[in-house]
Amino acid sequence: MVSLRRVALSALIVVAATASAYAKDWTTIRIGVEGAYPPFNFIDSDQKLGGFDVDIAKAVCDKMKATCTFVAQDWDGIIPALQAGKFDAIFSSMSVTEEREKIVSFSRPYYNTPSAFVAPKNSGITDISAEALKGKTIGAQSSTIQSGYLEAKYPGFELKFYPTQDEVNLDLVAGRIDALLVDKVQIADWLKTNDGACCEVVGADIPLGGGVGAAVRKEDGDLRDQISKAIDEIKADGTYDKINAKYFPYSIWKD
Repeated sequence: MVSLRRVALSALIVVAATASAYAKDWTTIRIGVEGAYPPFNFIDSDQKLGGFDVDIAKAVCDKMKATCTFVAQDWDGIIPALQAGKFDAIFSSMSVTEEREKIVSFSRPYYNTPSAFVAPKNSGITDISAEALKGKTIGAQSSTIQSGYLEAKYPGFELKFYPTQDEVNLDLVAGRIDALLVDKVQIADWLKTNDGACCEVVGADIPLGGGVGAAVRKEDGDLRDQISKAIDEIKADGTYDKINAKYFPYSIWKD
């Protein structure tokens, strides 16, 4: 009679062999990036993806000894494209939220920045409470933590959501919205431009989300863990700080 112990051992061997057969080889990784969120990600004059997110992803790939390719993807479709297999990971300033964690897995966060309201300099807006902003039209990029925050905290307001941050900014300049909610660090460079000179940050910083991480499919936990380990390694050896200094005069690292 075959012992139960031997049957159990045989079953474990079969399971292990099956898992090994289906394990993915992460020596080649495709990375999705929006390419419309400077300085974190953008398309440069050579029509190549660049920015902080891209440089961090490249450094992570170097640590993983992986060959990485980058795919431009509109923000609204970036998670569906990940799930459809168009790419393997998202490095595109995606904030970690409970809602997103239901459908994707996140690496450890690699930066964290607050959100803020921006309004024209002559708007008179200083108080950003729902009571003070009553009657104002507020904009944000769609499918972001900022748009979600507006829907939750400013019920009954006229809210306008746009496919890209550039479109939000343009409508603020044109007077089609009274204020916008955005990542405070992301908007800083725009405020220094001729277009952005019209406007300013108003009110206090608003901390949203749990930092920004790389997103992968739920079934690719091994890739998530390798990315997290590599992020810690580039922070430890100074690579992260060099990339940070290239784009920002202060640290945006999330401990």
